[in-house]
Amino acid sequence: MSTVGIALVGCAHIHTPNFIGRINARKNLRTLAVWDTDNARAKKCAEELHAPVVASLEAIFNDPAITALVICSETHRHEELVIPAAAARKHLFVEKPLGIGARDAGRMADAIERAGVVFQTGYFMRGQGCYRFLREQIAAGAFGAITRVRVAQCHPGALQGWFDTEWRWMADPRLAGFGAFGDLGTHALDVLMWCLGDITEVTAATTPGTRRYGDCDEAGEALLRFRNGALGSIGAGWIDAYNDVRFVISGMEGYAHITGDNLFVCSPHIAGADGTTPWTDVPATLPHAFDMFLDAISGTPGLPLVSAREAAQRCAVMEAIYAAQRARAWISIDAPAAT
Repeated sequence: MSTVGIALVGCAHIHTPNFIGRINARKNLRTLAVWDTDNARAKKCAEELHAPVVASLEAIFNDPAITALVICSETHRHEELVIPAAAARKHLFVEKPLGIGARDAGRMADAIERAGVVFQTGYFMRGQGCYRFLREQIAAGAFGAITRVRVAQCHPGALQGWFDTEWRWMADPRLAGFGAFGDLGTHALDVLMWCLGDITEVTAATTPGTRRYGDCDEAGEALLRFRNGALGSIGAGWIDAYNDVRFVISGMEGYAHITGDNLFVCSPHIAGADGTTPWTDVPATLPHAFDMFLDAISGTPGLPLVSAREAAQRCAVMEAIYAAQRARAWISIDAPAAT
């Protein structure tokens, strides 16, 4: 396998250390450059990657030996990095969310599609075996007409001070675009749109929680109306001690829920699915979203990556969710069909 040259462009995201570990575990990858607006942060990551710090973005974009970029900058910097990187025909992993809202995310999706480069973002939930199974069964009609669905994606990060120091920017809506609800809720939103398709309108409420981060929300709930008639809800935040009931779907002919690490399924269309014992006959869990990107740029074909257009659609809906929260109203979604 030939060596693939990559660059880390932006080191701000809390997932950066994890990604560095995954890069270093690959023998065929060579990190040729690290860039960040914070030189100390860039130097630390560069040392871990055994790579040089490069002050010039143009040098990275113009280096033919660098074929792929990993962008882990603050969200508000994504567009200024992604647009020229796509024009330079660099494959792109851009940590979620792609953008602040519909406009910047849409412009980035346009640029990525024009360039025809490999794209991926960090939506890992859709690769899990339980969600792959549920999507297949929803499409097959195993639950009948879906009436409601709920995803909860929560952790105690604020309670444990994860965002107090090094990752403080993630609790600054000016830099991140939103707060805790958007940070974790975007994962729930992705898996819901992946399973059920278009959302036509939304409303929401968020809470300041512990008020640890000023005007940054620390938890929230959103209500979603899907084009197919189903109602959905998302619970997300950084102030939950435990995230037990992670998924619930109810239809006119069956239901399913994920409680703890167990999937329970009840459907007359699935042999043995009576809802009483954990259901384990699910597809294999795929590699992590970041690993699939590394596989793709290493030459593995046909991987189920998240498209740039999908990533942009999630940004548009999340922006509308926050607008609905501020307005205390339902907000209509005017977006292209989900893929």
